[in-house]
Amino acid sequence: MTAAQSTTPTPPTASAAVPISAGLLTAIVGFASSFAVVLAGLQAVGATAEQAASGLIALCAGQGALMLVLAWRSKLPLSFAWSTPGAALLVSTGMPHGGFAEAVGAFIVAAGLIAAAGLWRRFGRAVEAIPTSLASAMLAGVLLNLCLAPIQAIEAFPWQAAAIIGVWALTLRVARLYAVLAAVVVAAVVIPVSTPLPEHVFDAAWPVPVLVLPSFSLDSVIGISLPLFLVTMASQNIPGLAVLNANGYRPAASPLFVVTGGTSVVTALFGGHMLNLAAITAALCAGPDAHPDPKRRYIASLTAGASYIVIALLAGIAAAFATASPPLLIQTVAGLALLASLAGAASAALSKPDEHVPAIVTFVTTASGLSILGIGAAFWGLIAGGAMLALLKLRR
Repeated sequence: MTAAQSTTPTPPTASAAVPISAGLLTAIVGFASSFAVVLAGLQAVGATAEQAASGLIALCAGQGALMLVLAWRSKLPLSFAWSTPGAALLVSTGMPHGGFAEAVGAFIVAAGLIAAAGLWRRFGRAVEAIPTSLASAMLAGVLLNLCLAPIQAIEAFPWQAAAIIGVWALTLRVARLYAVLAAVVVAAVVIPVSTPLPEHVFDAAWPVPVLVLPSFSLDSVIGISLPLFLVTMASQNIPGLAVLNANGYRPAASPLFVVTGGTSVVTALFGGHMLNLAAITAALCAGPDAHPDPKRRYIASLTAGASYIVIALLAGIAAAFATASPPLLIQTVAGLALLASLAGAASAALSKPDEHVPAIVTFVTTASGLSILGIGAAFWGLIAGGAMLALLKLRR
Protein backbone atom coordinates (compact mmCIF):
# COMPACT_ATOMS: atom_id res chain seq x y z
CA MET A 1 0.00 0.00 0.00
CA THR A 2 1.34 3.39 -0.97
CA ALA A 3 0.90 6.72 0.73
CA ALA A 4 -1.22 9.52 -0.62
CA GLN A 5 0.17 11.66 -3.38
CA SER A 6 -1.77 14.84 -2.80
CA THR A 7 -1.09 18.43 -3.70
CA THR A 8 -3.44 19.80 -1.06
CA PRO A 9 -1.59 22.56 0.84
CA THR A 10 -0.98 21.87 4.50
CA PRO A 11 -2.12 24.59 6.89
CA PRO A 12 0.37 25.75 9.48
CA THR A 13 -1.76 24.49 12.36
CA ALA A 14 -4.64 22.06 12.65
CA SER A 15 -6.27 20.73 15.78
CA ALA A 16 -5.80 17.05 16.61
CA ALA A 17 -9.44 17.03 17.69
CA VAL A 18 -10.56 17.31 14.06
CA PRO A 19 -9.63 13.77 12.93
CA ILE A 20 -10.63 12.34 16.30
CA SER A 21 -14.13 13.77 16.01
CA ALA A 22 -14.34 12.56 12.40
CA GLY A 23 -13.40 9.05 13.53
CA LEU A 24 -15.98 9.03 16.32
CA LEU A 25 -18.63 10.20 13.86
CA THR A 26 -17.63 7.46 11.41
CA ALA A 27 -18.09 4.72 14.01
CA ILE A 28 -21.35 6.06 15.45
CA VAL A 29 -22.98 6.67 12.08
CA GLY A 30 -21.66 3.42 10.64
CA PHE A 31 -23.03 1.33 13.50
CA ALA A 32 -26.31 3.10 14.16
CA SER A 33 -27.28 3.37 10.50
CA SER A 34 -27.15 -0.33 9.70
CA PHE A 35 -26.87 -2.62 12.73
CA ALA A 36 -30.57 -3.37 12.38
CA VAL A 37 -29.96 -4.60 8.82
CA VAL A 38 -27.20 -6.93 10.04
CA LEU A 39 -29.34 -8.43 12.80
CA ALA A 40 -32.29 -8.90 10.44
CA GLY A 41 -30.07 -10.60 7.88
CA LEU A 42 -28.45 -12.99 10.34
CA GLN A 43 -31.76 -13.97 11.88
CA ALA A 44 -33.28 -14.49 8.42
CA VAL A 45 -30.69 -17.20 7.66
CA GLY A 46 -31.38 -19.02 10.91
CA ALA A 47 -29.29 -17.36 13.62
CA THR A 48 -30.62 -17.47 17.16
CA ALA A 49 -30.70 -14.24 19.15
CA GLU A 50 -27.39 -15.21 20.79
CA GLN A 51 -25.76 -16.09 17.47
CA ALA A 52 -26.96 -12.87 15.82
CA ALA A 53 -25.59 -10.82 18.73
CA SER A 54 -22.30 -12.72 18.48
CA GLY A 55 -22.13 -11.98 14.75
CA LEU A 56 -22.70 -8.27 15.36
CA ILE A 57 -20.02 -8.23 18.05
CA ALA A 58 -17.54 -10.09 15.83
CA LEU A 59 -18.12 -7.70 12.93
CA CYS A 60 -17.63 -4.62 15.12
CA ALA A 61 -14.43 -6.02 16.63
CA GLY A 62 -13.16 -7.22 13.25
CA GLN A 63 -13.57 -3.92 11.44
CA GLY A 64 -12.16 -2.05 14.41
CA ALA A 65 -9.06 -4.25 14.42
CA LEU A 66 -8.61 -3.85 10.66
CA MET A 67 -8.70 -0.07 10.93
CA LEU A 68 -6.32 0.05 13.87
CA VAL A 69 -3.73 -2.24 12.30
CA LEU A 70 -3.87 -1.22 8.64
CA ALA A 71 -4.33 2.52 9.14
CA TRP A 72 -1.40 2.57 11.56
CA ARG A 73 0.89 0.55 9.28
CA SER A 74 0.03 2.38 6.06
CA LYS A 75 -0.64 5.85 7.50
CA LEU A 76 -3.66 5.95 5.16
CA PRO A 77 -7.26 6.71 6.21
CA LEU A 78 -8.45 3.16 5.46
CA SER A 79 -12.00 2.46 6.59
CA PHE A 80 -13.69 -0.92 6.88
CA ALA A 81 -17.27 -1.95 7.47
CA TRP A 82 -19.63 -4.87 7.37
CA SER A 83 -21.42 -5.51 4.10
CA THR A 84 -24.77 -3.78 4.58
CA PRO A 85 -26.04 -4.82 1.11
CA GLY A 86 -24.85 -8.32 1.94
CA ALA A 87 -26.99 -8.33 5.09
CA ALA A 88 -29.96 -7.15 3.04
CA LEU A 89 -29.26 -10.04 0.66
CA LEU A 90 -29.54 -12.47 3.57
CA VAL A 91 -32.98 -11.08 4.41
CA SER A 92 -34.20 -11.82 0.91
CA THR A 93 -32.48 -15.22 0.75
CA GLY A 94 -33.97 -16.85 3.84
CA MET A 95 -32.72 -19.79 5.89
CA PRO A 96 -30.85 -22.55 4.04
CA HIS A 97 -31.81 -26.20 4.57
CA GLY A 98 -28.90 -26.76 6.93
CA GLY A 99 -29.77 -23.80 9.14
CA PHE A 100 -27.35 -21.17 10.37
CA ALA A 101 -24.36 -23.54 10.30
CA GLU A 102 -24.81 -23.83 6.53
CA ALA A 103 -25.12 -20.05 6.25
CA VAL A 104 -21.83 -19.68 8.13
CA GLY A 105 -20.23 -22.10 5.68
CA ALA A 106 -21.50 -19.88 2.86
CA PHE A 107 -20.02 -16.81 4.59
CA ILE A 108 -16.62 -18.54 4.71
CA VAL A 109 -16.76 -19.42 1.01
CA ALA A 110 -17.71 -15.82 0.13
CA ALA A 111 -14.81 -14.54 2.23
CA GLY A 112 -12.50 -16.96 0.41
CA LEU A 113 -13.71 -15.56 -2.91
CA ILE A 114 -12.85 -12.03 -1.76
CA ALA A 115 -9.34 -13.19 -0.85
CA ALA A 116 -9.05 -15.04 -4.18
CA ALA A 117 -9.95 -11.83 -6.04
CA GLY A 118 -6.91 -10.26 -4.38
CA LEU A 119 -4.54 -13.17 -4.93
CA TRP A 120 -5.60 -14.04 -8.48
CA ARG A 121 -5.86 -10.90 -10.59
CA ARG A 122 -7.41 -12.73 -13.55
CA PHE A 123 -10.30 -13.74 -11.31
CA GLY A 124 -10.59 -10.20 -9.97
CA ARG A 125 -10.73 -8.78 -13.49
CA ALA A 126 -13.42 -11.29 -14.43
CA VAL A 127 -15.56 -10.06 -11.52
CA GLU A 128 -14.99 -6.44 -12.52
CA ALA A 129 -16.12 -7.37 -16.07
CA ILE A 130 -19.67 -8.13 -14.89
CA PRO A 131 -21.79 -5.30 -16.36
CA THR A 132 -22.42 -2.59 -13.80
CA SER A 133 -26.05 -2.38 -14.88
CA LEU A 134 -26.69 -6.04 -13.96
CA ALA A 135 -24.76 -5.95 -10.69
CA SER A 136 -26.57 -2.76 -9.66
CA ALA A 137 -29.96 -4.16 -10.70
CA MET A 138 -29.33 -7.26 -8.60
CA LEU A 139 -28.44 -5.07 -5.63
CA ALA A 140 -31.58 -2.95 -6.14
CA GLY A 141 -33.72 -6.11 -6.21
CA VAL A 142 -32.09 -7.31 -3.00
CA LEU A 143 -32.72 -4.00 -1.24
CA LEU A 144 -36.32 -3.52 -2.38
CA ASN A 145 -38.09 -5.72 0.17
CA LEU A 146 -36.39 -4.11 3.17
CA CYS A 147 -37.04 -0.65 1.74
CA LEU A 148 -40.76 -1.48 1.64
CA ALA A 149 -40.80 -2.06 5.39
CA PRO A 150 -41.41 1.60 6.36
CA ILE A 151 -44.57 1.65 4.20
CA GLN A 152 -45.77 -1.69 5.55
CA ALA A 153 -45.17 -0.50 9.11
CA ILE A 154 -47.54 2.44 8.61
CA GLU A 155 -50.43 -0.03 8.46
CA ALA A 156 -49.31 -2.26 11.34
CA PHE A 157 -47.88 0.41 13.69
CA PRO A 158 -49.33 3.75 12.51
CA TRP A 159 -48.10 6.31 15.01
CA GLN A 160 -44.81 4.57 15.82
CA ALA A 161 -43.85 4.25 12.16
CA ALA A 162 -45.02 7.79 11.42
CA ALA A 163 -42.81 9.14 14.22
CA ILE A 164 -39.75 7.25 13.01
CA ILE A 165 -40.27 8.19 9.36
CA GLY A 166 -41.20 11.81 10.16
CA VAL A 167 -38.09 12.46 12.23
CA TRP A 168 -35.94 10.74 9.62
CA ALA A 169 -37.40 12.93 6.84
CA LEU A 170 -37.01 16.18 8.79
CA THR A 171 -33.43 15.36 9.78
CA LEU A 172 -32.66 14.39 6.19
CA ARG A 173 -33.75 17.89 5.20
CA VAL A 174 -31.43 19.72 7.61
CA ALA A 175 -28.60 17.24 8.41
CA ARG A 176 -28.54 14.32 5.97
CA LEU A 177 -25.68 12.52 7.71
CA TYR A 178 -27.64 12.16 10.94
CA ALA A 179 -31.02 11.15 9.48
CA VAL A 180 -30.78 7.42 10.17
CA LEU A 181 -29.18 8.03 13.56
CA ALA A 182 -32.18 10.21 14.45
CA ALA A 183 -34.53 7.43 13.32
CA VAL A 184 -32.69 4.96 15.58
CA VAL A 185 -33.07 7.31 18.56
CA VAL A 186 -36.81 7.76 17.94
CA ALA A 187 -37.27 4.00 17.55
CA ALA A 188 -35.46 3.45 20.86
CA VAL A 189 -38.03 5.76 22.49
CA VAL A 190 -41.31 4.77 20.83
CA ILE A 191 -40.81 0.99 20.88
CA PRO A 192 -40.59 0.59 24.69
CA VAL A 193 -43.48 3.03 25.12
CA SER A 194 -45.82 1.20 22.74
CA THR A 195 -44.67 -2.39 23.20
CA PRO A 196 -43.14 -3.00 26.64
CA LEU A 197 -40.00 -5.10 26.39
CA PRO A 198 -39.60 -8.32 28.40
CA GLU A 199 -38.49 -7.68 31.96
CA HIS A 200 -35.10 -9.38 31.70
CA VAL A 201 -34.33 -8.50 28.08
CA PHE A 202 -30.92 -7.00 28.89
CA ASP A 203 -29.79 -9.62 31.40
CA ALA A 204 -27.68 -11.41 28.77
CA ALA A 205 -26.60 -8.29 26.92
CA TRP A 206 -22.93 -8.56 27.88
CA PRO A 207 -20.99 -9.58 24.75
CA VAL A 208 -20.56 -13.35 24.55
CA PRO A 209 -18.98 -14.68 21.33
CA VAL A 210 -20.66 -17.86 20.12
CA LEU A 211 -18.57 -20.23 18.00
CA VAL A 212 -20.56 -21.66 15.09
CA LEU A 213 -19.16 -24.77 13.39
CA PRO A 214 -19.85 -24.39 9.66
CA SER A 215 -21.38 -26.86 7.27
CA PHE A 216 -21.19 -26.59 3.49
CA SER A 217 -23.49 -27.34 0.59
CA LEU A 218 -23.48 -26.55 -3.10
CA ASP A 219 -26.91 -24.90 -2.81
CA SER A 220 -25.69 -22.43 -0.19
CA VAL A 221 -22.53 -21.70 -2.16
CA ILE A 222 -24.58 -20.82 -5.26
CA GLY A 223 -27.50 -19.19 -3.45
CA ILE A 224 -25.63 -17.28 -0.73
CA SER A 225 -21.85 -17.23 -1.28
CA LEU A 226 -21.79 -16.06 -4.90
CA PRO A 227 -24.40 -13.27 -4.53
CA LEU A 228 -22.83 -12.17 -1.22
CA PHE A 229 -19.42 -12.00 -2.88
CA LEU A 230 -20.75 -10.08 -5.87
CA VAL A 231 -22.76 -7.47 -3.96
CA THR A 232 -19.87 -6.93 -1.56
CA MET A 233 -17.39 -6.39 -4.38
CA ALA A 234 -19.75 -4.24 -6.48
CA SER A 235 -21.29 -2.11 -3.76
CA GLN A 236 -18.57 -1.96 -1.08
CA ASN A 237 -15.02 -2.78 -2.16
CA ILE A 238 -14.95 -1.11 -5.58
CA PRO A 239 -16.76 2.09 -4.41
CA GLY A 240 -14.57 2.13 -1.30
CA LEU A 241 -11.44 2.18 -3.45
CA ALA A 242 -13.01 4.90 -5.61
CA VAL A 243 -13.55 7.12 -2.55
CA LEU A 244 -9.91 6.70 -1.51
CA ASN A 245 -8.69 7.43 -5.06
CA ALA A 246 -10.89 10.51 -5.30
CA ASN A 247 -9.21 11.90 -2.18
CA GLY A 248 -5.69 11.30 -3.49
CA TYR A 249 -4.91 7.91 -1.92
CA ARG A 250 -3.73 4.96 -4.00
CA PRO A 251 -3.65 1.83 -1.82
CA ALA A 252 -2.87 -1.49 -3.50
CA ALA A 253 -6.22 -3.26 -3.77
CA SER A 254 -5.02 -6.87 -3.76
CA PRO A 255 -3.59 -6.91 -0.19
CA LEU A 256 -6.74 -5.23 1.11
CA PHE A 257 -8.96 -7.90 -0.44
CA VAL A 258 -6.77 -10.67 0.97
CA VAL A 259 -6.77 -9.21 4.48
CA THR A 260 -10.50 -8.46 4.57
CA GLY A 261 -11.27 -11.90 3.16
CA GLY A 262 -9.09 -13.60 5.74
CA THR A 263 -10.55 -11.57 8.61
CA SER A 264 -14.05 -12.34 7.36
CA VAL A 265 -13.31 -16.07 7.69
CA VAL A 266 -12.55 -15.52 11.38
CA THR A 267 -15.62 -13.36 12.04
CA ALA A 268 -17.80 -15.87 10.15
CA LEU A 269 -16.94 -18.54 12.72
CA PHE A 270 -18.61 -16.29 15.30
CA GLY A 271 -21.65 -15.49 13.13
CA GLY A 272 -20.53 -12.43 11.13
CA HIS A 273 -21.29 -12.41 7.42
CA MET A 274 -18.68 -10.20 5.66
CA LEU A 275 -16.15 -7.42 6.21
CA ASN A 276 -15.00 -5.13 3.41
CA LEU A 277 -13.82 -1.65 2.55
CA ALA A 278 -16.23 1.02 3.73
CA ALA A 279 -18.04 2.88 0.97
CA ILE A 280 -20.55 5.29 2.53
CA THR A 281 -18.53 6.25 5.62
CA ALA A 282 -15.15 6.12 3.87
CA ALA A 283 -15.34 9.79 2.92
CA LEU A 284 -15.71 10.78 6.59
CA CYS A 285 -12.16 9.60 7.25
CA ALA A 286 -10.55 10.20 3.84
CA GLY A 287 -12.11 13.57 2.97
CA PRO A 288 -10.86 17.06 3.81
CA ASP A 289 -13.31 17.38 6.70
CA ALA A 290 -11.25 14.75 8.57
CA HIS A 291 -8.16 16.99 8.47
CA PRO A 292 -6.82 19.67 6.12
CA ASP A 293 -3.55 17.71 5.90
CA PRO A 294 -4.02 14.44 3.94
CA LYS A 295 -1.09 12.89 5.83
CA ARG A 296 -2.91 13.19 9.15
CA ARG A 297 -6.31 11.83 8.14
CA TYR A 298 -5.31 8.32 9.13
CA ILE A 299 -5.86 9.44 12.73
CA ALA A 300 -9.58 9.50 11.96
CA SER A 301 -9.42 5.82 10.93
CA LEU A 302 -7.49 4.95 14.08
CA THR A 303 -10.14 6.68 16.18
CA ALA A 304 -12.95 4.93 14.31
CA GLY A 305 -11.22 1.59 14.83
CA ALA A 306 -10.83 2.14 18.57
CA SER A 307 -14.46 3.30 18.75
CA TYR A 308 -15.67 0.12 17.04
CA ILE A 309 -13.82 -1.98 19.62
CA VAL A 310 -15.72 -0.14 22.36
CA ILE A 311 -18.99 -0.48 20.42
CA ALA A 312 -18.38 -4.24 20.22
CA LEU A 313 -18.66 -4.36 24.01
CA LEU A 314 -22.06 -2.61 23.79
CA ALA A 315 -23.36 -4.40 20.70
CA GLY A 316 -25.06 -7.05 22.83
CA ILE A 317 -27.36 -4.38 24.27
CA ALA A 318 -28.38 -3.18 20.79
CA ALA A 319 -28.93 -6.78 19.70
CA ALA A 320 -31.03 -7.60 22.76
CA PHE A 321 -33.20 -4.53 22.22
CA ALA A 322 -33.68 -5.24 18.51
CA THR A 323 -34.49 -8.90 19.11
CA ALA A 324 -37.15 -8.07 21.69
CA SER A 325 -38.75 -5.36 19.53
CA PRO A 326 -41.44 -5.80 16.85
CA PRO A 327 -39.47 -6.95 13.77
CA LEU A 328 -41.33 -4.64 11.41
CA LEU A 329 -40.33 -1.53 13.35
CA ILE A 330 -36.68 -2.62 13.38
CA GLN A 331 -36.97 -3.28 9.65
CA THR A 332 -38.43 0.21 9.26
CA VAL A 333 -35.18 1.70 10.51
CA ALA A 334 -33.23 -0.70 8.29
CA GLY A 335 -35.32 0.22 5.26
CA LEU A 336 -34.80 3.94 5.80
CA ALA A 337 -31.05 3.33 6.09
CA LEU A 338 -31.04 1.54 2.73
CA LEU A 339 -33.14 3.97 0.67
CA ALA A 340 -30.11 5.92 -0.52
CA SER A 341 -28.39 2.69 -1.51
CA LEU A 342 -31.50 1.59 -3.40
CA ALA A 343 -31.63 4.92 -5.24
CA GLY A 344 -27.96 4.68 -6.19
CA ALA A 345 -28.30 1.07 -7.35
CA ALA A 346 -31.39 1.84 -9.43
CA SER A 347 -29.69 4.84 -11.03
CA ALA A 348 -26.61 2.81 -11.94
CA ALA A 349 -28.74 -0.06 -13.25
CA LEU A 350 -30.47 2.25 -15.73
CA SER A 351 -27.45 4.35 -16.67
CA LYS A 352 -27.06 2.67 -20.11
CA PRO A 353 -30.19 2.89 -22.30
CA ASP A 354 -29.29 -0.18 -24.37
CA GLU A 355 -29.09 -2.29 -21.17
CA HIS A 356 -32.39 -1.16 -19.63
CA VAL A 357 -34.29 -4.37 -20.40
CA PRO A 358 -31.61 -6.79 -19.11
CA ALA A 359 -31.28 -4.64 -15.98
CA ILE A 360 -35.02 -4.68 -15.35
CA VAL A 361 -35.11 -8.44 -15.91
CA THR A 362 -32.36 -8.80 -13.31
CA PHE A 363 -34.18 -6.48 -10.92
CA VAL A 364 -37.65 -8.08 -11.08
CA THR A 365 -36.24 -11.62 -10.91
CA THR A 366 -34.16 -10.76 -7.85
CA ALA A 367 -37.01 -8.88 -6.16
CA SER A 368 -39.47 -11.73 -6.83
CA GLY A 369 -37.99 -14.00 -4.18
CA LEU A 370 -37.76 -16.83 -6.72
CA SER A 371 -36.13 -20.03 -5.42
CA ILE A 372 -35.25 -22.95 -7.70
CA LEU A 373 -33.33 -26.02 -6.49
CA GLY A 374 -32.86 -24.24 -3.17
CA ILE A 375 -30.95 -21.40 -4.86
CA GLY A 376 -32.12 -17.87 -4.11
CA ALA A 377 -33.41 -15.15 -6.41
CA ALA A 378 -30.24 -13.01 -6.50
CA PHE A 379 -28.37 -15.69 -8.42
CA TRP A 380 -31.24 -16.31 -10.84
CA GLY A 381 -31.66 -12.57 -11.36
CA LEU A 382 -28.07 -12.24 -12.50
CA ILE A 383 -28.42 -15.31 -14.73
CA ALA A 384 -31.67 -14.04 -16.30
CA GLY A 385 -30.32 -10.55 -16.89
CA GLY A 386 -27.06 -11.88 -18.30
CA ALA A 387 -28.93 -14.20 -20.68
CA MET A 388 -31.12 -11.31 -21.88
CA LEU A 389 -28.09 -9.06 -22.39
CA ALA A 390 -26.30 -11.79 -24.36
CA LEU A 391 -29.42 -12.36 -26.47
CA LEU A 392 -29.74 -8.68 -27.34
CA LYS A 393 -26.08 -8.40 -28.27
CA LEU A 394 -26.30 -11.57 -30.36
CA ARG A 395 -29.29 -10.15 -32.24
CA ARG A 396 -27.31 -7.03 -33.10
